[in-house]
Amino acid sequence: MSDNKTQPTNISVETFLASIDGRRVAEAKIIIDIMNRITGKPAVMWGPSIIGFGSVHYTYDSGREGDMPILAFSPRKTALTIYFMEGFSERYVDELQRLGTHKISKACLYVSKLSNIDLDVLTDMLEKSYHVYSKEIA
Repeated sequence: MSDNKTQPTNISVETFLASIDGRRVAEAKIIIDIMNRITGKPAVMWGPSIIGFGSVHYTYDSGREGDMPILAFSPRKTALTIYFMEGFSERYVDELQRLGTHKISKACLYVSKLSNIDLDVLTDMLEKSYHVYSKEIA
């Protein structure tokens, strides 16, 4: 079985942010602040473009296992991609209706501009997600 490609790196978050578009840097700093407040953990680069906070070990039914950040996002050119380990089950129905302009996939929230969403709603979603997985590492 292959190794998980998304692992913590030694690249600093500041170095990564210096390599991206200015607007995305400002938005990334806002998300970093929110995720840091929720987790109490420092921002760490996971792979070349994911900024993560904390870590949890997972094992899939298939036997594949590894570590991943409890909260994470990537300030991509087309959208901020915010990862939710548990996906978008019934847990976030109300929040997604109130969030603002966004798209979702199985486990990712895509936001083209932070100004298009309600940051309080996003914070509530991230807090819910963190509390589910922080119990596993307590």
